[in-house]
Amino acid sequence: MPNPRPAWIAVNCTPHRLHVWLMDAACATLEKRVGEHCGRPVATLHNMLADVLCDTPLFTMACGLSNAGAPPHFVPVPSAPPGRAAATRVTAGGLDLHLLPGLHQTAPTDVMYGDETLIAGFLAAEADFDGILCLPGNHTRWAHISAGEVVSFRSFMTGELFGLITGKSLLRETVAGGGWDQSAFNTALADTMSRPTDLAAKFMSLYAEGMQDTLPPATARARLSAALVGAELGAAKPYWLGQQVVILGQTDLGAAYHAALAAQGVAVRIVDATDLPLAGLIAAYLDD
Repeated sequence: MPNPRPAWIAVNCTPHRLHVWLMDAACATLEKRVGEHCGRPVATLHNMLADVLCDTPLFTMACGLSNAGAPPHFVPVPSAPPGRAAATRVTAGGLDLHLLPGLHQTAPTDVMYGDETLIAGFLAAEADFDGILCLPGNHTRWAHISAGEVVSFRSFMTGELFGLITGKSLLRETVAGGGWDQSAFNTALADTMSRPTDLAAKFMSLYAEGMQDTLPPATARARLSAALVGAELGAAKPYWLGQQVVILGQTDLGAAYHAALAAQGVAVRIVDATDLPLAGLIAAYLDD
């Protein structure tokens, strides 16, 4: 028997995928759907929901969705993660879209668009948290949280740089393959944090060692990752030094950040972020 028509829809748009939850009036999940949007998220969303759309537009709460007929908009920090009242409303076919804004910062200039909802999901469970959230990913973000607000944040393209270097640079053959050398990561991390200015030279050393067949790929990958993460940690030091830090994401990348921070004596823990986007969307939906 098919599910009843949902009361509303929750949507988390990531760079390549749409995560869509069909919700009932009590904010329980009827069904979850995932689709590849290929840069056309609204059209993909309509296709994914074709079986539940009708003449009455379906209330849809969305984060990270930017090409729905309205440009992305942003709320300045300090701010609580934006809720329903701050959303931009767009009617698109059978959808009554409520597009949640991102956050922006002027000094230094920075934006986030989507991660603020993940932060809202975390705060829904830990409303009194006061400290630093680290959101590892293609673009890692560090956010200072106090009194339920994002006070400030800083974004780093560390993950994207790792992908570009391993996929397109001279190092692509040096680091090709699987495996991981934790000891090499720890040593290279300490070296980078003590001498961050020779980062580009470290990359050439990896290439030279690979050319001489003296460097296992697992060790090369670990050292490359440590160099990039170490440079990021050095720049993000005002966020984590003397603070309690929570890493949102139980992944290999999250574990790498955990190990790196623990090595610096930081009070750090990891929280599974799997359900946080939906929790944040529910919090936004209820914020009327």
